[in-house]
Amino acid sequence: MYDCVIVGGGPGGVAAGIYAARKQMKTIFITENFLSQSVVSASIENWIGTVTIPGWEFGQSLEKHLRAQEDLEIKTGERATGLQELTSGGYAIVTDKGRYETKTVIVATGGRHRHLNVPGEEKFIGKGVVFCSTCDAPFFKQKKVAVIGSGNSALEAVEDLMPYANEIVLISRSGELKGDKVTEEKILASSKVSVIYNGETVEILGSAHVEGLRYKDSKSGETKELAIDGVFVEIGMVPNTEFVKGVLDLNEHGEILLDTRKASTSKPGIFATGDATDAPYKQNNISAGLGVTAALAAYDFVRKGGHQG
Repeated sequence: MYDCVIVGGGPGGVAAGIYAARKQMKTIFITENFLSQSVVSASIENWIGTVTIPGWEFGQSLEKHLRAQEDLEIKTGERATGLQELTSGGYAIVTDKGRYETKTVIVATGGRHRHLNVPGEEKFIGKGVVFCSTCDAPFFKQKKVAVIGSGNSALEAVEDLMPYANEIVLISRSGELKGDKVTEEKILASSKVSVIYNGETVEILGSAHVEGLRYKDSKSGETKELAIDGVFVEIGMVPNTEFVKGVLDLNEHGEILLDTRKASTSKPGIFATGDATDAPYKQNNISAGLGVTAALAAYDFVRKGGHQG
């Protein structure tokens, strides 16, 4: 039996893995890959201590740091498919390639952005199609951009872009905006911002980079084109928590309910971090910090003989 099983190869999981290894816990680290959401960013400029780093290089640096730890067992190319409670105490993580029994678990499986699933979207990811306004808004100085969505994430993306872009078009599939009214009033008061209601994006256009998009007016049925330099897709997130359903308490969005004081979940000995949880502010630095918390809490749990403490 392992002391700890860590699932997930993003900054939260890697931070937990490094700290678990330093505490000399018998740990196995399981991930499909080290391609966190940030690998689609052309440049990351808010990872503390690093002025700028390409997203792909960021993922590679996380993996390199993890693999430098001694006595840490790493399994790549495996996907977690289930979480089981053992009658004798502890848990089992089931993957598509094996089963691992453990005293503690750290879930760091992150989340995935909802995609529009329209022609051109995948082609232009990192070339004008963006899923993180906090990360990438500064790259659109003096540009015209579109934000797709109508909820809080879309409104906040517009707010993030206002200091940078010179024109922002918010495209809502419905006839209204559904986010916080204070934020809505603030962005609509800006001369930079316009809203297209009842607009369904059907294609993203361009050659080497985004140059426009095509949308359909759901009321008139008319298809129109909009010349833009970037598309911020802000239609929500899907947490990668399917494998813990029925064991851990989740909120209505499928996020793991988390006590951030010790990164603890509804089950003793199971900890979590990052976008798989309901922790606010989905940021790499915060995920890494919670990963450290989770590893230290797991170490205390094992050291105290299975008491959360």
